[in-house]
Amino acid sequence: MRLFVAVYPPAVAVTHLGAQVARLRVGAAAADGTNVRLADPAHLHVTLAFLGEVETTRLVEVESALGLAAEWFRDGRGDSPQVSLGGGGRFGRGRFTVLWADLRGDVEALHVLARLIRFRLRNARLPYDDKPFRPHLTIARPGDRIDRADIEADRATLDDYQGPEWPATELLLVRSHLGPQPRYDRLAAWRL
Repeated sequence: MRLFVAVYPPAVAVTHLGAQVARLRVGAAAADGTNVRLADPAHLHVTLAFLGEVETTRLVEVESALGLAAEWFRDGRGDSPQVSLGGGGRFGRGRFTVLWADLRGDVEALHVLARLIRFRLRNARLPYDDKPFRPHLTIARPGDRIDRADIEADRATLDDYQGPEWPATELLLVRSHLGPQPRYDRLAAWRL
């Protein structure tokens, strides 16, 4: 199973971001039929840890590690982190270009949570991607299907974007199914 751990924004934040994306050049390109691979609003999430392929027999270990991380986080905080989507940027070049929205607010709390998750996964000898955590929400994967200048213009426009604040109240374990129509199954959830 291909697994990741995430926090999902509420519908109000997704709708607000969707209105902004529609005004971007990638949004206009998508409306004109260019395959800029806009992210499906139903799947928008902030990945805290990517585990990749994990044997089904280890699912209980994954759930135990994440449950402990969520409990430690909750016990150390007392309240859910308040964040919002705002600003943005791009990763990659050429056909691997990704446009994303940044997070603002209590982002340090998400860094703490990501460290706790990775600590618990490492202690359980479970796989995870150890790239530095950069909280973001992918908007589109335009690649080289639109001009780089348009992507840069969208990135600059996102600098002024500010979405509504929301509490990150739930940690989710998600299974992803790759393909032309990616699918995400929520396997377990923990209160933050």
